[in-house]
Amino acid sequence: MEETKKRSRKTMQFVLIVIYIILTLSGLILMKKGGNPGSISMQEGNLNFGISPVSLIGLICYLCSFLLFTRVVVMFDLSYIMPIVTGIVQVLTLVASKMVFKEEISIQGIIGATIVIVGILIMNFKLPVAK
Repeated sequence: MEETKKRSRKTMQFVLIVIYIILTLSGLILMKKGGNPGSISMQEGNLNFGISPVSLIGLICYLCSFLLFTRVVVMFDLSYIMPIVTGIVQVLTLVASKMVFKEEISIQGIIGATIVIVGILIMNFKLPVAK
């Protein structure tokens, strides 16, 4: 029974992290695709906020990812989850920028992404404990 609860908790944590990553990437991509950072103006005593629909959806995705991340941070050690999730988002953003926006990736970008991936692997590699 206890083992089932642990497995269920781990699955939920994994699902939340995946959803966070998807929302973050979607938000970034849609905000860039919308091409409108938004504008705030005051006209006749009214506050006006203008943003393209695509950018607005991206902003909503990004806001939801932030709210979800506050939950994820509570579930893990901050020193563990922050570098891993941030690293994954950075590498996937690099890949998405190439695929979606046809941006050029420099050799430094490739080397940096490789270092991030190696760092994530090292953080998850369990060393045997000496007795």
